[in-house]
Amino acid sequence: MKALIVVLPGDGIGPEVVAEGVRVLRAVAERFGHVFAFESAPVGGSAIDAEGDPLPARTLALCRRANAILLGAVGGPKWDKPGATVRPEQGLLGLRRGLGLFANLRPVQVHPRLMAASPVKEDRLRGVDLLVVRELTGGIYFGPAARDGGENGEVRAIDSCVYSTSEIKRVVRVAAELARGRRKRLTSVDKANVLETSRLWREVATAIVRDEFPDVTLDHLLVDACAMELIRNPARFDVVVTENMFGDILTDEAAVLAGSIGMLPSASLGAVPDATADGAPRLGLYEPIHGSAPDIAGRGIANPFGTLLATAMLLRHSLGLRAEAAAVEAAVYGTIDEGTLTADVVTKDEHAMSTTAVGERVAARVSTHATGIPASDTRAASTRRENARTDTTTMSIT
Repeated sequence: MKALIVVLPGDGIGPEVVAEGVRVLRAVAERFGHVFAFESAPVGGSAIDAEGDPLPARTLALCRRANAILLGAVGGPKWDKPGATVRPEQGLLGLRRGLGLFANLRPVQVHPRLMAASPVKEDRLRGVDLLVVRELTGGIYFGPAARDGGENGEVRAIDSCVYSTSEIKRVVRVAAELARGRRKRLTSVDKANVLETSRLWREVATAIVRDEFPDVTLDHLLVDACAMELIRNPARFDVVVTENMFGDILTDEAAVLAGSIGMLPSASLGAVPDATADGAPRLGLYEPIHGSAPDIAGRGIANPFGTLLATAMLLRHSLGLRAEAAAVEAAVYGTIDEGTLTADVVTKDEHAMSTTAVGERVAARVSTHATGIPASDTRAASTRRENARTDTTTMSIT
């Protein structure tokens, strides 16, 4: 296979973790005989510094030519000046909208080796295997925003949460397809007791699952109750679908289950213009769910596992390379099992390894180890099941 992978290092620790992702993808290409071309472009704060624009036109144009995109993170206090009209996050939102990436997949599983790194009791972590599908291009992040003045010099700020029927339908269909390939349980999260957008969300989700996915069990949960259940009983969840802001917050909370926010990958997928074959690979944006963490940037201690697992999602969903994706995941879990870990997930008696050392170890395993996932690795076995569940359903997103 020949593929163009656009690399967007971003800000803070973004360049550090993305470099390890590229290292692993190069190891995949060498081992399996593929030709991956990598082209870098600025986005976020680094793009503001270089070109005055968080999403330069040339960056978006390059991404539109790509087979897949690997992103670090954007943002930081340097660009968070009060009253700033240009912010790094505008680059990320612009990418999502400009590429039509409306469905964000965030798997949350707990590796047994890392249970001690989570503040949640181990008995609550057993059996956790959930997938959050977050709507990505609507809601309050994309709604009209304004400020106006009032009496006595008071200023009002207004952010509008807007959803249409079609936006809700397409993301619920994605989530229901994924649930159909897993345990056939879908939880739709909203705030229907307060918000009109949530009431529409609940109505549309109910109709879609009833009419198109009768084999999937749907339940509704208010977002505050979901936040509690993610800690109290996270194993109850299979697939969760929710709107943009709720999904953003809930998945950061769910990262605590995995031991560190640095452990979780994500894939942002959508429709591809002129795609003709059902099930064809889709352009996607792949990234860890963590932020730019400027406080640890340049120290070589950032956790790259979320990025490395995101490269596996890239191989599977955008390039259709399932064996290669499994090889990366097996290499990641083998590296975790042997104790090659960064500071955020080691115990007090373990020695922390650098970002580069972890990336080198995973790449070495990709180059030298069998693609199969050891049956004795319970976390990897769970991933093997997940691969079987998602290989077909995620590739049929339209």
